[in-house]
This record gives sequence, C-alpha cells and structure tokens, in this order.
Amino acid sequence: MTKRIVLIGHPVAHSLSGAMQQAALDAAGIDARYELWDRAPIALPGAIGELRDDDFLGANLTIPHKERAVPLVDRLTEEAQATGAVNTITREGRRLVGHNTDVAGFDVALDRLVGRQKMPRQAVLLGAGGGSRAVTYSLIRHLHRAEALVRHFARSAAHMDLKAMPWHVSIIESELARTKLLVNATSIGLADDASPVPGDILPPDLLVLDLIYKRTRLLRDAEAARDTAMDGELMLLHQGAAAFTLWTGQEAPLEVMAQALSEARAGGLRSAEGEPAGDGDETGSQTEGENGGQGVAGADDSAETATAGATAGAGASLGTGAAAGAGSSGG
Repeated sequence: MTKRIVLIGHPVAHSLSGAMQQAALDAAGIDARYELWDRAPIALPGAIGELRDDDFLGANLTIPHKERAVPLVDRLTEEAQATGAVNTITREGRRLVGHNTDVAGFDVALDRLVGRQKMPRQAVLLGAGGGSRAVTYSLIRHLHRAEALVRHFARSAAHMDLKAMPWHVSIIESELARTKLLVNATSIGLADDASPVPGDILPPDLLVLDLIYKRTRLLRDAEAARDTAMDGELMLLHQGAAAFTLWTGQEAPLEVMAQALSEARAGGLRSAEGEPAGDGDETGSQTEGENGGQGVAGADDSAETATAGATAGAGASLGTGAAAGAGSSGG
C-alpha cells in the first residue's frame, strides 16, 4: 500500500519541499507520495488528527502552523520543546511525535557560512515566527550568549538582560556594527525586491544568511558591501534530509534532493518556510500569545511592514513592531 507524507501549510503552493521529498522517496524505492495540503488554521487540528491513520508516515508543517501544532501532538522532541515549534511529525503507532528539523538545517547552513572563520559571538536575527525560533535555539547553542525571542526564550537565557526598544534603522545599524552575523528569517524579499535592511547600513565583512531561497535584494546588497552571503537552500535541504530519515529510517539521498531543489527553483518555485508574507492571523497570535504587550514577535513581515522590526546584540530576534536588545553584549 502506498504510504502518504503531507506538507500542511497555508499557503503551500510556493513550497519547494514537494519536489525534493518526492525525488528522495522515488530514489530510495519507497512506495510513498508527498502531498501538499493547504489548510487554514481552523482546519489544522483535523488535518493533524488524520495523520494517526496507518496510511501516513508523517508530515511536514510550514507557515503558519509550526507553533499551532505543538499542543496537537502527543510528544515533543528536545528541539521542538525548546523552540516551541514543530515542522516535522512522525508516528509511533497512533501517537504523534513533533520534531523541529529546522534546527539541524540551520546548523549546517551556519557552519557552511562561517567556514574556517571563528564562530561569531554576536548575531542579529530578523523575524520572530517559527523559523526564527529554530534559528534562535541554534544560535544559543552555537554562541552561548545568544538572545532569544524575548518572551519564549527568556527562561533559557535568564542570565541575560533582555529589553524591548522602539524600532529605528539607526538601532539596526548600531547593532550590525557590533556583530558579524545577520540572519533574515522573514519573508521580506520573497514576493518583490524589498529588503528588511537598507543596503547602505550593511558594514563590510558581515556574514549574511537569508532563509528565502533566491538571490534577494538583501543578499545582493550584502555582496556589494563585501559581505559573505548565502540563501536558504542549504538549510531547506538539510532540514528536509533530517525529516526524510525520521519518516523512513533511511539515510537521505542528499544529491538527489539537491538536484530536485535546483530544478524546482529553475522552474520558478520559491519559498520562505519561516514567516509568511501577509498572514495577519499569524502576527496576532505571535504578538498576543507569545510576547504579551511588548510587540516583539510579530511574524507578518511582509513588504508593507518592512519599517517595523526588532534587533538585538547577541543572537537576538528581530520581529515586527519592536527591537529586542541585550544588555550582556561585548565581544
């Protein structure tokens, strides 16, 4: 019997995961099909409930469901628990297990971006949704001093002095002058040529990672500023490979998956698996449910909200509406 794996999101037509995962399943000789399910938030509980059926190997979750899925599974892995976000679901009998393979994907991308250089001690992170949570968790482990999304990660970074600040380009410029790493986990630049950061404030010798899978204006500006720039394809590839292994118990065929990604991108597909463009409902749930009155974690980072955001000194989160700063900076 043909097994099923589904990507649940809203929307999902933009996603590159389908081409990548189906190619991997076919190459491994696994009788399974990877399906795209466009489900609005109100339909998420029912969609996840269907996964308990024996027809399914598991699922991926993308915008805007990564955080909403947390209470809908039976068990969370360490990464999913720590980030408060689920992007992969597996089955243990009829029990569902939530994983976060975005963490593993970002780890690989960060290591490749840094290369032989010394790992930066400070970072600026743009975005405050599910993708940003995985990046923040990874930065905490890598940098040992990374800030967190102010409310959720305050418990795991209690030794740091976190504070919210009003958004202003000058704040970002000041923080970028003190850091070596900039990560964009918003969708600004996905649908147009906007950038979350003005190109003229990018200092030279910065490491810039944009989770959008195309050569965005941010990346072009970074290259013009003599920075090292990378898009999100490597993170997508390795988070997908980790998910494939969880579902199948087999090593992922990375070369096959990479080729499928390249062909899908050439065909015009593009994706930002972290934050949606124009998903107002996600913004409301983030700001109200996670960050209280501080307004630090809105995930609706579309071009129209590009003038709002957040910044911080040591592996912090930049999100719609405010700036999160760290008092414990310094090298």
